[in-house]
Amino acid sequence: MTSYQDFDDHIAQINDLCCVINLLNWDARTQMPAGGNETRGRQMGTVARLAQELFASDQTARLLDSVEAEIAGEDSGSYRVRAVRQAREAYELSRRVPVKLVAELNTLKSVAQQYWDEAKESNDFDHFAPSLERIMEMTRQVAHYIGYQDHPYDALLLRYEPGMTAARLKKIFSELKETILPILERAAAQGDPRLDFLDRDYPEEGQRAFSLEVASEFGYDLNRGRLDRSAHPFEISFTRNDVRITTRYNRRFLPQALFGTLHECGHAIYEQNVDPALTGTALTTDLLDLYAVGGVSYGTHESQSRLWENLVGRSYGFWQVHYPRLKHVFPSQLADASLEEFYRAINRVHPSPIRTEADEVTYNLHIMLRVEIEMALMEDKLAVKDLPEVWNEKTRAYLGIIPPDNKRGVLQDIHWSAGLVGSFPTYTIGNIMSAQWYTAAQRDLPEMDAALEQGNYAPLFGWLRDHVYRYGRTFSASELLQRATGSDLNSERYRAYLSKKYGELFPE
Repeated sequence: MTSYQDFDDHIAQINDLCCVINLLNWDARTQMPAGGNETRGRQMGTVARLAQELFASDQTARLLDSVEAEIAGEDSGSYRVRAVRQAREAYELSRRVPVKLVAELNTLKSVAQQYWDEAKESNDFDHFAPSLERIMEMTRQVAHYIGYQDHPYDALLLRYEPGMTAARLKKIFSELKETILPILERAAAQGDPRLDFLDRDYPEEGQRAFSLEVASEFGYDLNRGRLDRSAHPFEISFTRNDVRITTRYNRRFLPQALFGTLHECGHAIYEQNVDPALTGTALTTDLLDLYAVGGVSYGTHESQSRLWENLVGRSYGFWQVHYPRLKHVFPSQLADASLEEFYRAINRVHPSPIRTEADEVTYNLHIMLRVEIEMALMEDKLAVKDLPEVWNEKTRAYLGIIPPDNKRGVLQDIHWSAGLVGSFPTYTIGNIMSAQWYTAAQRDLPEMDAALEQGNYAPLFGWLRDHVYRYGRTFSASELLQRATGSDLNSERYRAYLSKKYGELFPE
């Protein structure tokens, strides 16, 4: 065997362990009885420790030294060279974080998610607070070991969105506010559209059937995927051939499961369409977080969920095609609602305490307040016990409302219990990228808009597959954007999209 084959087999074993972690995680969030919480936490911690030990081992170092010598002089853009380079960078970084800390954090995450679920159900923040305190303490340790120059948050961003910094985020947020706040003011002045038809009885079976039908049309391959129910929607993969999504249903609010499914479908389509040649390699394995993620960054991944959910799924052209079908599924519920009324209702701009129910305009404000809180927690300038009060105050400052309870306030997101501190900014980054991909596809495909208006998603899907999906982690997010769109991350296209769409809905 060549050095590269030895190296590739070594990474494939680590990838298999990552997939086991994901499988245990999927089961815990969809099928596992509550009583399995503690033992599942230990199981996940054990597998995570094995994966971390294997990757951070001297064996990895020897394999890297050998394969680097073997591929010296090869094309710098080849899969082989890129895989080795990515593994080397991740290896050097992973060696900074003690294996024991990684295992303890993974064990804690499973237990913390159960406590969070119970705390949310009972609206009891104190039930979750001790677990959260420990997660934040351990996350600060991780940031310390990773290292940073200006802000501890930068160390976390390195794990989720390489190249992003706290300082750059603040600049992006400032730019977005200049576009978002005027739209929000006009929407508030003009009042809500008609909404009563969204609050009717929509049986779960119909919601599921319609959502899956659309997801399949977008490109989600159900032969390699499935849809389940969970407390918080998510997508998870065990290679491109087994990519699963979940959603949650509300019989009295149709958009929740519908757009939640389309959102996770966007993530899944990305995973299913990574080049098969990259399966199990360093170009589909997140060697820092021990999750088998095909996308190069969380923001890039999020850009696909936001693109299919919002730029396509909430567009007027989409509902011109699909609203008759939706009315066929729910004839009595939508009998008195016109296409125009439905379109305005699903694009309502109105502050909500719930991030996952927020409209496109206010969504980024939810992200901003969370990022500010996370930064303060990482600097140890904010105590966990004070979170409910601070959360409510920031929600009032950003959105003009106060959550009615902790369940719809500080306890609404699963992210902290899952140890995903530092991942929230990637939602806004994904929003920005989604507009960049979409407008680049329009530029390259003159027929795309007409195809979308006819319910033909193949041109857009094909462009994204060829320019984004197939590369997995081969290129950095910045490189991928430059290659496909001609520019690095830039909020201009996204702000133009918001201004045009909501300028038409809420004219001055």
